Amino acid sequence: MPSRPRPFAQVDVFSAQPCGGNPVAVVLDAEGWEDEELRRVARWTNLSETTFVLPPTQPGADYRVRILTPTTEFPFAGHPTLGTCHAWLEAVGEPGREHVVQECAAGLIAIRRTPDGLAFAAPPLLRSGPVEEALLDEIAAALGVARGDIVDAAWADNGPGWAAVLLGSVDAVLALRPGPLPVDVGVAALTAAGEDPDGAALEVRAFCRDGDGQGVLEDPVTGSLNASLAGWLLGAARLRAPYLARQGTVLGRSGRIHITQDEDGGVWVGGATTTVVTGTVAI
Repeated sequence: MPSRPRPFAQVDVFSAQPCGGNPVAVVLDAEGWEDEELRRVARWTNLSETTFVLPPTQPGADYRVRILTPTTEFPFAGHPTLGTCHAWLEAVGEPGREHVVQECAAGLIAIRRTPDGLAFAAPPLLRSGPVEEALLDEIAAALGVARGDIVDAAWADNGPGWAAVLLGSVDAVLALRPGPLPVDVGVAALTAAGEDPDGAALEVRAFCRDGDGQGVLEDPVTGSLNASLAGWLLGAARLRAPYLARQGTVLGRSGRIHITQDEDGGVWVGGATTTVVTGTVAI
């Protein structure tokens, strides 16, 4: 027999146009479910991430969240953080609340309301610094570009494990049709003045290895990658905050990610969030 129905929402993140961003499935009360039940739901939704809201265990947290893909679990991910917060605020009847603290495996994540929607404070990098030359050669070959076409590269891992590369033009980023990758790779290029009608300063694509490592999946709009790209590119003085990043172009999405810095230099990653589906889920 199915368990009691649990409230469920599917939220579109990082686009002011519903269904233009990246969807996340949110189970708003997963208390009592075993790990296998969480994995079963994540496989069934078949989205890049499904989140499960649980009571907090740390002082100061409003809720705890577990973030699962169809094959694994992440300690942190960006668009699931904003989508979960959006769904939780609607569920508790406080859609206009200004500040929320989310507990996840990566720690406590501050979320705040902004003129552009919701924004999270970028967590610290778990790995940074130069990408090894041998690995860069593999990445270039997988992307189908010459090693010399990579302007710069760095580890930008704040949970999912990104290696980030910067190419010389937006056209070069949009033309990529990568083969199997040795690691998950974020690719970006600075836009030329007047190149984007919305004023975006950065074009971004996110390529993830599939479950067996033989194929490539492209994430439409990626909060964790944009958070780590911001830390890298702002630190390298290649960009100045605030700026707007664009992602999902090749996939027909209108992802827009707003990057700001606070007075202490902390990076905030934000964008629009919209509930698209509500209901219940029973397993």
